[in-house]
Amino acid sequence: MRLLLLLLPLGLFAQLNIAVSYPYIGVLTKEIGGKNINTIVLAKGNWDPHFIVPRPSLISKVRNADGLIMNGAQLEIGWLPPLMKRASNPKIKMNSATFLNLSHHVALISKPKNFTREGGDIHPDGNPHFNLDPKNILILANVIKEYLSLIDSKNAKNYTNNYDKFRNVWEKKMLEWDLRMQSKKGTKIIQYHDVLGYFIKAYGLQSVGNIEPLPGIPPSSKHTFNLIELIKKEKVVYIVHDVYHSMKTAEYISSKTDIPIILMPHDVQSLNSIGNLVSLFDYLTSAIK
Repeated sequence: MRLLLLLLPLGLFAQLNIAVSYPYIGVLTKEIGGKNINTIVLAKGNWDPHFIVPRPSLISKVRNADGLIMNGAQLEIGWLPPLMKRASNPKIKMNSATFLNLSHHVALISKPKNFTREGGDIHPDGNPHFNLDPKNILILANVIKEYLSLIDSKNAKNYTNNYDKFRNVWEKKMLEWDLRMQSKKGTKIIQYHDVLGYFIKAYGLQSVGNIEPLPGIPPSSKHTFNLIELIKKEKVVYIVHDVYHSMKTAEYISSKTDIPIILMPHDVQSLNSIGNLVSLFDYLTSAIK
């Protein structure tokens, strides 16, 4: 038997190496790809997804990849294009069949009417954090299934079966999350940055303001004081905060308003307890009391 295995073609057992920009994409791709896919995750979950340093080590990771899946909506605009250019890998070029931009397959929210730098570091295509709506996760899972089936048709049945298993689990969890969040509709919150826009929309929360006055712009004293007054006027219940910005201003606001800060992870592995997509949404839907 061992001799027979040695004589079989190496390609029979080869996995496709799929590079992905963020951990949630890696987990989802592995869920659908199973044993046929090796995922190469470029960014870490606790990093600011807007600002990744395109280190030489990342170039080597994409140079030999068989495909690339990105979040899109210009979330990676500052770091992924330089990696793609320097890697000189035709399989990760934007016009190739082995390249996938997930943002092209979901409805983006918060598209700016006017795009100028006076509005801060805005995303002209809309809010890129669409992975925080559980309905979008199911859409993306199907998109990845179709993508893998196209570039690796001999294993298409495996990808379809894996997707069906994932969908069955995910649909049951969505019912659970909907039930858990039903009584939270209308809860008023403030954020640091609008990371949770899709989560807020999905569950009917109400965001009344952001700690940063404009996207990518640190809060000034004037803006902070105005925000404190707004919190008192609107009877805001929580400050929800991402894991990668400084919490100094949020802590100050909390001390002046007596409302708690809730740390809200944006991706898999952004906290030690978040190991997969189910645990991410279990956390998010349990954090709002």
